[in-house]
Amino acid sequence: MINKTFTLLAAAFCFSFAVQAQDAERDYPYLTTLDSTPYPFEFSSPTTPYLTRFREMFGLKGVIGKETSDLGRARALCEWVHFRLEHDGHKSFKSQDPFAILKAAQAGQQVQCVEYGLVLAAAFNAVGIPARPLYLKAADVQTRRSAAGHALAEAWLPDLGKWVMVDAQANIIPLLGSKPLNAVELQQALLAKRDDLTVLSSTRAPAGSYFRWVDQYLFYFDTVMDNRYDVKSARTGLMLVPVGAHKPVVFQRTESIHNIRYTNSVATFYASPSQADLPIATSGSAAGH
Repeated sequence: MINKTFTLLAAAFCFSFAVQAQDAERDYPYLTTLDSTPYPFEFSSPTTPYLTRFREMFGLKGVIGKETSDLGRARALCEWVHFRLEHDGHKSFKSQDPFAILKAAQAGQQVQCVEYGLVLAAAFNAVGIPARPLYLKAADVQTRRSAAGHALAEAWLPDLGKWVMVDAQANIIPLLGSKPLNAVELQQALLAKRDDLTVLSSTRAPAGSYFRWVDQYLFYFDTVMDNRYDVKSARTGLMLVPVGAHKPVVFQRTESIHNIRYTNSVATFYASPSQADLPIATSGSAAGH
């Protein structure tokens, strides 16, 4: 299990380079006040047909059934996705549908980090925990030829009242002491060289190796605003950009970044879901219990 978890780290280190430009930009601050323009996030209720089917087909009630906290449920779902998928950073997958991703995985197809985040977000939403994919990007995202970003998921844990970063590819939730972190909190803890950084993982993943690897990607953060399932939308994204940094419009030199809005406000990016945004059933237990 440990070897599987860190195959991705060994591969990533092969093209992980120290970039002086990135180090120079990393001290840019974020705003802590809300933007005047609202950026509402939308989530499907776990009782919708898509998420009901997802929850029941994959037995997610059983996956989280013994857990007594939202963090425990997050760890259990992270582990479930981790062992459902096999990683290959060079294998692209056309569909963003979690059902299609899992079907391909059952047939032996390997996937990239993006697919781990999409499946994990669906699993969270299916059990009534609002979640969204999260895309991390390096400071030099526009000029790198490859390995300019990483993808995972963030979940709103109701009993903690905060967003938490969950990386199913590595089977890791970052912790500061016993507190689970979102991606920006992890960035700040790494910048401060906190010695109480660790990880929650069922595969004894070495925290130091993971943090050294993911650190290069903790500069730009973007996510999807409309996280509903079986709903056609423009899939507009929101990107958190440090004050004073440029707003990237290209990924890895050739791929245009479309349908994105930009904010310098960490408060806006990590605002708690409003009652209007939240699904009908959000509680500490799986939907349907």
